Amino acid sequence: MAFDGAYLCAVRQEIEPYLGARVEKIHQPSRDEVILHLRSFQGAVKILINISGDSARIHLTQISIENPAVPPMFCMLLRKHLGGGKFVAVRQDGLERILFLDFDCINELGDAVRLTLACEVMGRYSNCILISQDGKIIDSLKRNADITRERVLLSGFPYEMPHRSQRLHFLETDDATILNALLLAPDNELAKALLSIFEGVSPLLTREWAFYTCKSGIRSHELDKNQQARLLYIIHKTADMLRNQNYQFHLLLTPEGNLKDFCFFRPEQYGNLMLVKPMPSASMTLDTFYSQRDLKARMKQRANDLFKLIMNRTERISRKLEHQKQELAETDKMNQNKLYGDLLSANLYQIQKGDTSAKVINFYEDSCPEISIPLQVNLTPAQNAQKYYTLYRKAATAKQKLSEQMQQGEQELIYLESVFDILSRAETENDLLLLREELAQQGYLRNRTQKQKPARQAPPMAYQSEDGFLILVGRNNRQNDQLTLKQAAKQDIWLHTQNIPGSHVILVTDGKEPSEMAIRQAAVLAAYHSKARDSAQVPVDFTKVKFVKKPNGAKPGMVIFTNQQTVYSKPDRELAEKLIFKG
Repeated sequence: MAFDGAYLCAVRQEIEPYLGARVEKIHQPSRDEVILHLRSFQGAVKILINISGDSARIHLTQISIENPAVPPMFCMLLRKHLGGGKFVAVRQDGLERILFLDFDCINELGDAVRLTLACEVMGRYSNCILISQDGKIIDSLKRNADITRERVLLSGFPYEMPHRSQRLHFLETDDATILNALLLAPDNELAKALLSIFEGVSPLLTREWAFYTCKSGIRSHELDKNQQARLLYIIHKTADMLRNQNYQFHLLLTPEGNLKDFCFFRPEQYGNLMLVKPMPSASMTLDTFYSQRDLKARMKQRANDLFKLIMNRTERISRKLEHQKQELAETDKMNQNKLYGDLLSANLYQIQKGDTSAKVINFYEDSCPEISIPLQVNLTPAQNAQKYYTLYRKAATAKQKLSEQMQQGEQELIYLESVFDILSRAETENDLLLLREELAQQGYLRNRTQKQKPARQAPPMAYQSEDGFLILVGRNNRQNDQLTLKQAAKQDIWLHTQNIPGSHVILVTDGKEPSEMAIRQAAVLAAYHSKARDSAQVPVDFTKVKFVKKPNGAKPGMVIFTNQQTVYSKPDRELAEKLIFKG
């Protein structure tokens, strides 16, 4: 990603206007996240600090994140030391990916002290460290000493900056120094050479510089005078952008609409291969880019036990079904056993006790071939016939039972797949609690204790088509049943992805004929709220609610329907956000 020292400089400039604010609240939504709530005369603002390896960053945020019921230890420590403190400074050493937040606080003895929160944004080495006035570590979010081999990050040890290689600061370096550094550096692709000699720059930025210098690509030791001039121009233009805060924040998206990267300039290197979406600020760009991915990561962390339970149960049922299929294949011999019993009964008069086999005419076939039937020598001919009848009856009973068990197993797999889909799309702790209650009712989990508060069922998600039709979407299996079987009117339209786990969607018609636009937009929502959210084309079945039934004994969310039609839809997140009902 492009969260480099230059982008951090833009974030620092956005945070600076809030100097003088007071620390009102501190939360830690997940293991790797801290949110500082500040309040000043300008209003309230939140600073998010994330140190997870693939999304480390710091910025202002407007995203509301659900907090755990019990705050973690590091959160309690920050509340103790920084609570009520005054935010007095935000510092960055050059273009290093470290932001220092200084707070004037009152310690336990009533003395005024200045504490520093060091936010190190360095990939998997990222950390958030609280430093005392005398430069010693009070505690850190990652508390082990072996986070790097070059320094110790333990309580009581002096805070040391990470190792810093001698590289150029492009905001302060003159032309001659830049060209000389390129000549002294090993000959390489220009973008890689620039990355090695400058600090605080990302591969995306150096590729943009190299693309402006020579669109066809060039090596660092092959630049002519004109190319050198173009390179120096684009570097100084970027430096002026940072000095004057003349940024052009953009999100980069794939042609399918998936977020790919972000930057503080308008990139030209991708041409038509990427979609470019302008954004108003550095923090808003990061909020948009990381919000959905971080939400999934938080929910996965909190629901890890449920994921394991469903995966283990699914694997167990799949193995059982394979064994049952093999047993069912063996029961195909039962018709042969019945045939042997019938032929032996018809030919008892010519079979003697002690015979090892009986050669009889198979009069059930038109050609009447002669077949040989194995016999047990210690049984009479009648007993041999009864033996084959017994084998036939056992196989027929086994086939019936196996068919019933396999049907139950397949239905359970469908149900578990729907639970897995709902779990993957869960957005709040309450969603997880509701799912736990459902699994407990179905016997997959133990019932919750009396001390735990029951989960509160939120109303169905509400949308409105562009021509005014209300569209309701179920949040989980139990709400799907409630929405489809009790809340919806018989003439409303029911939609669901075809043979794909997903939410029940109800297009409320109020007795009117639904428009084609409303049906198509409801189908887009059905595709978006399903396991096929990332697919290009998703088949969605729709029919009137009166044609939807729930079989006796079916698991939550399982229904059968008739008189359906099918439409193909592309899941569209932007359209879903646009159609959210605001009434």
